[in-house]
Amino acid sequence: MNTERINRNVVLTGLIIGMFFSAMEQTVVGTAMPTIIGELHGFSIFAWVTTAYLITSTTVVPIIGKLSDMYGRRKFYLLGVIIFVIGSGLCATAQTMEQLIWYRGIQGIGGGMLMPLSQTIVGDIFTAEQRAKWQGVFGGIFGLSSVIGPLIGGALVDAISWHWIFLINVPFGLLSGILIFIGMKHEIIAKKGNANIDYLGIITFVPALVLLLLGLTNAGKNFDWVSIPSFLYFGGAIVLTLIFGWIETKAKEPIIDIRLFKNRVFSTMNGLGFLLGLGMFGAISFVPMFMQGILGVSPTQAGSTMTPMMISMIFASIIGGRILLKLRYRTVLTVGMLITAFGFYLMSTMGLDSSKLTAYIYMIIMGFGMGLVMPTLMIAVQNAFPKHQLGAVTSASTFFRSIGGTIGITVLNTVMNETLQSKMETIAHHQANPMMKKLFSALAEKTDSLFSLLIHPEALKLPETVKATVITSIQKAWSESFTTVFLTGLIFLGIGIIVALCVGSGKIERDEPKKAAKAKPEAATE
Repeated sequence: MNTERINRNVVLTGLIIGMFFSAMEQTVVGTAMPTIIGELHGFSIFAWVTTAYLITSTTVVPIIGKLSDMYGRRKFYLLGVIIFVIGSGLCATAQTMEQLIWYRGIQGIGGGMLMPLSQTIVGDIFTAEQRAKWQGVFGGIFGLSSVIGPLIGGALVDAISWHWIFLINVPFGLLSGILIFIGMKHEIIAKKGNANIDYLGIITFVPALVLLLLGLTNAGKNFDWVSIPSFLYFGGAIVLTLIFGWIETKAKEPIIDIRLFKNRVFSTMNGLGFLLGLGMFGAISFVPMFMQGILGVSPTQAGSTMTPMMISMIFASIIGGRILLKLRYRTVLTVGMLITAFGFYLMSTMGLDSSKLTAYIYMIIMGFGMGLVMPTLMIAVQNAFPKHQLGAVTSASTFFRSIGGTIGITVLNTVMNETLQSKMETIAHHQANPMMKKLFSALAEKTDSLFSLLIHPEALKLPETVKATVITSIQKAWSESFTTVFLTGLIFLGIGIIVALCVGSGKIERDEPKKAAKAKPEAATE
């Protein structure tokens, strides 16, 4: 892509607006969900409001990255804005939970196009040295959206209506699209000629990923992990993935070029991103529940309990980009993973006697480590490839981290439920009173309802002394299960530290102007 005729300031403004609101969407909806459930009456399927967005956005990421390499970024970014805005508008009109789920799927297609293309365009219009600074800033914007999202969502729901958490995307989405349209009006696509779209890759990749995500979402809930439906979901995903891999080795323009994995930076960075997502997203999703159910944070405060971690992540993302100009990728990634792992260990020590201040300090440590790692993964991958491949490699990096997060949430949620059930059964086994034994045995079979009892103990119609004993026992079991979740996540991060040490000795080259100056006289003598 020729970037000389692109208005960087206009493009950056458009990207910042687009990224902020598409990232914020992921946190705003969670804040408004209790109100939405109350109005649309769909508690049994409300999880699909998030799952539908996740499936479509994750699926489209690698496809759109490859297509943007072939046909240019601008047109696909604008298409992503249009789909995201239409999906947002439809979500605001939903009258049933089923409608909202379908509309969120449409919105996810647009969101899945905007996030990787934003990072790809940054890679297009800046040099390697400049990317380190700007990717850090964009990492900070992503973190900031996570902080502000719950606050904006809560304010809109309280002051107006939950519909406005979707409607607010429309004007800002359109503004982002207009700025990109103007700023990249003279985009020149370096790759010309007739491109071969990998249709076979698309029709095998999409159902393989959908089957995997559906299996992970439903296994352990709607059917057992070892069952015929589980075999069909996961078996189908494996078969289609193998077919997809074979097709990609034959395709002229593969969606995910298998040969990219021969590049050490590409394979290690994506492996590290997958492991970080696997350990991080699943574990930290339980932190707000711990703060509310165990430490007694109010429901109003629960939405912002992650703010210290996000602020720390923003700070680390910004300074991490600067540090990368002086240190090697391996050094920054290893230090970042060690700090994150230390934060995970500290979180695993939390218990009934822990204070809110202690929790916030541990979250700050954890967030600082993640803030060093996440932008570095993207910068290193982009700097390892020429610009005509940036769309494919950037979207692949986003894809593997997203898949890691999806699997992590499912795996660690299963760990949480299995551990909690085991702890409750142990408590029941040690009860001398037959009635208490029967009560705890019944609670062990309903782990999904235990958190509700922690925040609504009045639902237990028992004498106060008995109720206090039951709630204390549930808190102890829940807290110990929380510890197990973070220790499990720590295993994934430990493997990630080993991967980080294998990254190699690559770093950002800062002497491009000097090289260019030396090259000109040589060219002239020829």
